[in-house]
Amino acid sequence: MAKYLVIVESPAKVKTIKKFLGKNYEVAASNGHVRDMPKSQLGFDAQNGYEPKYITIRGKGDILAKLRKEVKKADRVYLATDPDREGEAISWHLSQALKLDEKKMQRISFNEITQKAVKASLKEPRDIDMDLVNAQQARRMLDRMVGYRISPLLWAKVKRGLSAGRVQSVALRIICDREEEINAFIPEEYWSLDAKLAVPGEKKLLSAKFYGDKNGKRGIGSREELDQILKELDMAGYQVLDVKKSERTKKAPLPFITSTLQQEAAKTLNFSTQKTMRLAQQLYEGIDIKGQGTVGLITYLRTDSVRISDEADAVARDYIRGQYGERYVSAAGQAARTKSKIQDAHEAIRPSDITRTPVMVKESLSRDQFRLYQLIWNRFTASRMSAAQYETTSITIGAGDYRFHVAASRVVFDGFMSVYTSDEDEKGENNVLLRSIGPGTVLDLKELEEKQHFTQPPAHFTEASLVKSLEELGIGRPSTYAPTITTILARRYVTKESKNLYVTELGEVVNSIMKEAFPTIVDEHFTANMESLLDKVEEGNVNWKTIVSNFYPDLEQAVQAAEQALEKVKIEDEVTDVICELCGRNMVVKYGPHGRFLACPGFPDCKNTKPYLEKTGIACPKCGKEVVQRKTKKGRKYFGCEDNPGCDFMSWQKPSAEKCPECGGYMVEKGSKLACANAQCGYVTEKKKENP
Repeated sequence: MAKYLVIVESPAKVKTIKKFLGKNYEVAASNGHVRDMPKSQLGFDAQNGYEPKYITIRGKGDILAKLRKEVKKADRVYLATDPDREGEAISWHLSQALKLDEKKMQRISFNEITQKAVKASLKEPRDIDMDLVNAQQARRMLDRMVGYRISPLLWAKVKRGLSAGRVQSVALRIICDREEEINAFIPEEYWSLDAKLAVPGEKKLLSAKFYGDKNGKRGIGSREELDQILKELDMAGYQVLDVKKSERTKKAPLPFITSTLQQEAAKTLNFSTQKTMRLAQQLYEGIDIKGQGTVGLITYLRTDSVRISDEADAVARDYIRGQYGERYVSAAGQAARTKSKIQDAHEAIRPSDITRTPVMVKESLSRDQFRLYQLIWNRFTASRMSAAQYETTSITIGAGDYRFHVAASRVVFDGFMSVYTSDEDEKGENNVLLRSIGPGTVLDLKELEEKQHFTQPPAHFTEASLVKSLEELGIGRPSTYAPTITTILARRYVTKESKNLYVTELGEVVNSIMKEAFPTIVDEHFTANMESLLDKVEEGNVNWKTIVSNFYPDLEQAVQAAEQALEKVKIEDEVTDVICELCGRNMVVKYGPHGRFLACPGFPDCKNTKPYLEKTGIACPKCGKEVVQRKTKKGRKYFGCEDNPGCDFMSWQKPSAEKCPECGGYMVEKGSKLACANAQCGYVTEKKKENP
């Protein structure tokens, strides 16, 4: 009979950990949280010290019953949930739900599921860290307050079961703000000019880029400017004025933290944040490796620290020394500041054993598991390696008063790049032309290559760039990035097309309401400050109920003010002139999960529905029929001809009835301006203000 009981979160860990421990240990799983605040109510009493009310989660009764039986058999219970706030809270809830005796209960945690780590944790048991638990309780209550008090207002306003979230609402606003920025962007023209030059004694032409004039760098903003420069270059001779050679180094990357892993997996493997975390969880909890049994391949996946344990660092350096040579071992481990001492308790994401190379475990992993493990292994190995060294050459070429530049670099020592390269790491090329060039070398112009360009609007957010932005702004934490993005996609506030995130009509409506009625909730600085306060709770410097009690009254006041405003706005179904062909009634505008649609008011007798095409009153530039607002299958808004598919006109920006005075083409709205849809024309004017 087992004397010791170890309780973990995931059933997948049970098999892995049980293998490490002797017959005296029994390992069981709680399957995540066992208690939560009731779904049917707010879950705490604001008049009674904000004490939360917890109940057993539906479906967890049988699990708790089995755990109670195991607890009775055990002389000691070890709570071994994940090493973060959420895991600490699960341990605390288990201790309360199972009514564990403090004398026979202890908390253990480990950063990796390996025999050494698990056994070491059993030698250093501790009490439950209530600071971590309280930080999680505070976050949960803040999220509950926002969701349970604001969501009903969205139902009243939009007439469907929508929801608001403390972090998701800010993420939605960030995406909406970027969308507005893109829509209002006016492209600006500029030109590039490259000189193709023959070097004495060389067969290959040298390509030099226009830099400016003798006074410094300058751009070429128009065709007229370019023509003037070409005219002055017509009789100019080309001569090398200066050659500068130097060396530069590129430091090895830091090992992955949660956000950088999500970003890199999205860029290089095309994984969503949710998929990355799911696969990383599998690698962490344990994979059945041929000849080794079930093994946890990586360390804990939710972390914002780049710290590596001294032991893992030493093993990695020995491995690199043996495989690549002494020169490839970095002089010292890289360090970077972390946001707090508590967060630095976790290591970066790394292989649990660097000698377990991706090739060795490939047969035991799925294709996607292997690709993610290889990415983590390569990045960690590279982080312990020497910097790459480049030889760079910069050549300045004079042509009359104008200057052209040639820049080249080549790798003289690959260092960490022998293992890991990203899009930013360029290996460079040997430029043989540079060997015969020196100051005073006369060059022969063979061709001037001119190209017209237009400045590009800010890029649409991808999951990777949104995670990066959230991290930089201090919004959310490692465990919240993926769920936040998953939520706004699942609720169809945002849609994803070819990696890019686009706001749907529904998302615009929700964001508009939140900005109008709850500007503080969707303010990125307020949300970032709230995250900082939660960190201070975790550190034991701030009382968690102080945060909750300061937040709720202001929220309640804002909700009450919004409720009064909403009472004045009685939203009726908008009646249209579209006739239901089944019963003859005028169809009305309804809101659904995908946005607006037309429905027969005779429901349930008549269940006829149609897509809602919002008319713009603007003639189609191609066929003259009316332009209507449409949506893609995923909910992204665009403008097209009502005669589609007979007419294929479409525009992402709303067309204007005004014609371009320069080229006669159609104009589109760009924020407060009108711009010609033809980028080659480039005409822009202020939008006429509508008469009040």
